[in-house]
Amino acid sequence: MTVAPHLDPANPFAAASELPYGLPDFSAITVAHYAPAIRAGIAAERAEVEAIAANPEPATIENTIEALERSGALLHRALTVFYNVSSADSSDELDAIEEELTPELSAHQDYVAMEPRLFAKVSAIAEQIDAGDLEVDPATEYLVREMLRDFRRSGVALPAAEQEELRSINARLAELGAKFGRILLAATNEAAVLVDDVADLEGLPEDAVAAAAQAAADAGHAGGYLIELQLPTQQGVLAQLARRDVRARVHEASVTRGLTPGEHDTRPVLLEIVTLRAKRARLLGYDHHAAYIAEDGTARTTDAIMGMFEPLAPKAVANAKREAADLQRAVDADTPGEQLRACDWAYYSEQVRRERYSLDDSLLRPYLELNTVLEKGVFAAATALFGITFERRADLLGYHPDVRVWEVFDADGRGMGLFLGDYYTRPSKRGGAWMNNLVDQSTLLGELPVVVNNLNIPKPPPGEPTLLAWDEVITMFHEFGHALHGLFSAVRLPSQSGTEVPRDFVEYPSQVNEMWAWEPSLLAEYAVHHKTGEPMPTEWIETLIASRLFNEGFGTTEYLAAALLDQAWHQLAPEDVPTSPADVEAFEREALERLGLDFAPVPPRYRTSYFNHIFAGGYSAGYYSYLWSEVLDADTVQWFEENGGLRRENGDAFRAHVLSIGGSQDPVAAFSAMRGRAPSIDPLLARRGLAGETA
Repeated sequence: MTVAPHLDPANPFAAASELPYGLPDFSAITVAHYAPAIRAGIAAERAEVEAIAANPEPATIENTIEALERSGALLHRALTVFYNVSSADSSDELDAIEEELTPELSAHQDYVAMEPRLFAKVSAIAEQIDAGDLEVDPATEYLVREMLRDFRRSGVALPAAEQEELRSINARLAELGAKFGRILLAATNEAAVLVDDVADLEGLPEDAVAAAAQAAADAGHAGGYLIELQLPTQQGVLAQLARRDVRARVHEASVTRGLTPGEHDTRPVLLEIVTLRAKRARLLGYDHHAAYIAEDGTARTTDAIMGMFEPLAPKAVANAKREAADLQRAVDADTPGEQLRACDWAYYSEQVRRERYSLDDSLLRPYLELNTVLEKGVFAAATALFGITFERRADLLGYHPDVRVWEVFDADGRGMGLFLGDYYTRPSKRGGAWMNNLVDQSTLLGELPVVVNNLNIPKPPPGEPTLLAWDEVITMFHEFGHALHGLFSAVRLPSQSGTEVPRDFVEYPSQVNEMWAWEPSLLAEYAVHHKTGEPMPTEWIETLIASRLFNEGFGTTEYLAAALLDQAWHQLAPEDVPTSPADVEAFEREALERLGLDFAPVPPRYRTSYFNHIFAGGYSAGYYSYLWSEVLDADTVQWFEENGGLRRENGDAFRAHVLSIGGSQDPVAAFSAMRGRAPSIDPLLARRGLAGETA
């Protein structure tokens, strides 16, 4: 066992974990272990990189490319755990460590990315490949090309003075991204709506009322009811709360997060982030930050992004306005003379859906119990498609008591990795849903994957079942699609493992996996009453499937508003960024008006002040990627349907062409190889109800 230099051997990160699949030993890890391990990891990787760069031997795949892939093991071990825990179970101590170490990590990343000797060595290897003097496998050649581009995008060719400026910008941006996330988490917790009278919760199911009471008690408000906020603008409870004044309170709390001057104001931070990103882009020779990001995706240019999305905006809004007219009639029946507002949309949409399709989301919930959905829906779909199976490992611990661990076995019985599920919301967890890797698959390193899914489902009182809304079911399938991308990775080099693909491609496999939530044969198994075991009535399932296009105008409009708002901020030149926090809302309003997306009943899925994806979550100028990926998703769903749907042969083909290759080849070319042609937007337009649509 090799112990990292300058690190106490008793530190759990000093050597690779001896637990199955390298699962971090969370029972041994304490807050005190992170900073020493990360600092030792920085020192160790710097020494490793220096040895590679200073090697007098001619550059080869082994002494340069593979050596770089092997470097930084300690730092990677410590950071994957640290970032996972700091996002899923944060604390003041973890926040302080992140704030302290972020500048050091940024400087280290810049050291590697701007090391001219490494760049020269990788360039020499590329020249050998181009000249035909060196034969390499396609995945290695692909990596060499990507490394060269990354070096250039990191500023390796800039003059020394400009490199120093770039390092300063990168360090500050790293600090600001972490700071935005901390402020937003605090603002979201602070904005939770406290209700004193249970009558104000009229319409909420009993389990949701119990969860609100438990949340209030946990927060020190015994006898009250606390409605905790989710990250998006629309809050799930708005579909059920019967009292308009309470809906208005919840909606107002949601849309004003980060807008109040003081310690929970995100605007000064986000404005500095936008300004520095614009300055960095200019320094690197790009028109703006959005152009810099687009080049690194499959889109390549902002013209391509805007060319797809801008024409969709008026069509989506036209759909949303027709839907609004239907909802207004429901409002008129309830409160004549009142106009439909954003806080009303979910509530009256549910009424119209119930009337039109005889479907009530509150009636569905008793049939959608978390464990049953997971085991007989999410896991069962993966078993049917790929032959994989899951075994609960109660002997293996996660980073929080709510985390559960499963071992995953391939069709031949071979163990292929671990899956961790962390489904409940808590004040220490950031909003939203996501997938992380704790261990990356790599045959070079002899490692198999360990992946995590995080959701934010309200936790019921002890002994009560966790009943899901339909959107939460879809989210479970979605995030498990990311998990499959990590679990099925079959690559040699760790930097190409699993979800290490372009940002505007990474959502594609997860979106495809959503289709199995609607699969009738699976619904019959996982949609069963949590008390009686009776299956959801067949007519309800048929109605649920028939209602899939319902409210698509709203869904597309709120998404496009957020995606194009992201582009608007990140297509600014440095001198055009607003300088006053008071100007943030005006910029947002003007941008939406210019794009034709200023429809008050349908605000953006994320407003600027709580747009965690783009200011702290790695999606800057990249929120477009969800819909961009959905082009491939919708086309792939059509491919599955044309080939018989939930069949093992289809799963094996999807695994071979897409899920197993990670970032080892061009992803769109891989899709085209499976599909037999280039992607088509037509299936997406049909899915979104936009085929033949005019504004």
